[in-house]
Amino acid sequence: MISDTQNVHIPKKEKKTYTVEEIAEQLGVSKKVAYSLVKSGQFSYVRVGRAIRVSKVSFDKWLNQI
Repeated sequence: MISDTQNVHIPKKEKKTYTVEEIAEQLGVSKKVAYSLVKSGQFSYVRVGRAIRVSKVSFDKWLNQI
């Protein structure tokens, strides 16, 4: 018996947030500079415990304006 589950494509969930490290990488800056940008209020972010998550939509909009 052959299972049909071998050919099933499970879509990946689209990310809705970036980490500060991902922002630093995208901009080619240090994590310290990225943290400063996040804290400056240029784009939306939330704290989850000690972690900071930046809204992908908000960050992408800001990035396209510069």
